[in-house]
Amino acid sequence: MTKIANRSVLITGGAAGIGKLLAERCLKAGAYKVILWDINEINLLEAKKDFARQGYDVDTYVVDVASLEDITTAAKAVKEAHGPVDILFNNAGIVVGKTFAEHSHRDISKTIDINVSGVMHVALCFLPDMVDQQEGHLINIASAAGLMPNPNMSVYAASKWAVVGWSESVRLEMEEQNTNVNITTVMPSYINTGMFDGVKSPLLTPTLTPEFIVDKIMEAVKDNDILVQEPFMVKALPAMRGILPTRVFDFVAGRVFKVYKAMDNFVGRPKDEAVPDKEKLSAKK
Repeated sequence: MTKIANRSVLITGGAAGIGKLLAERCLKAGAYKVILWDINEINLLEAKKDFARQGYDVDTYVVDVASLEDITTAAKAVKEAHGPVDILFNNAGIVVGKTFAEHSHRDISKTIDINVSGVMHVALCFLPDMVDQQEGHLINIASAAGLMPNPNMSVYAASKWAVVGWSESVRLEMEEQNTNVNITTVMPSYINTGMFDGVKSPLLTPTLTPEFIVDKIMEAVKDNDILVQEPFMVKALPAMRGILPTRVFDFVAGRVFKVYKAMDNFVGRPKDEAVPDKEKLSAKK
């Protein structure tokens, strides 16, 4: 069981949405220090003010997790100020909602840099300290898209497949080495945070509220659960893909449950709320 009370917590993409809610839950659970990383300085300032009004003090850092230099510089500053991080939420991510052929090379690089490389580099900065102190918890926010293909989100799906495979592999390493460091991989379907505005949820797969998935994540952290897969149909995906022939699965997923049509009317966050370089990307914060 992971104790949050009197532990230090770092959350990437922590200035709004899921990240901010995770911060709030950790503060209420008694974390002695919550550290927020985000690329959006305005959102960070607002989050700090919001928490101050509730009587909490959080530390904020403007960090672009697509930049290794940003990551290592901020990680060094965090360690010098607060020592090792006990609980790390790898939450930052982006999505480009269009066919692969419509992607620019920059779309691809940015998605992989943030969703894959950024996740790994952030973890590498803090995981060795957890191993050394024989205690810690790494939570990687992946996606149900890491379990199956989906049109109009090919690079996003690829990035989440990578995160799931990496996260589970690191978990096995931690267990084999008896490090007492826990790894939790989170694979939710669509969440109503603005990141997937315009998406039509598949049959029997309701759009999740941020509060619901954060509750599930916090329960998983406290119980040292390996996976968080929500809603229920996400849990059924691996079995269905393993049992059904590919064409049959495509028919069931595409024609019956309408999974392959979910992104047809994707809008995402308004342009002025996306990442500062103003690309047509939707930032998960």
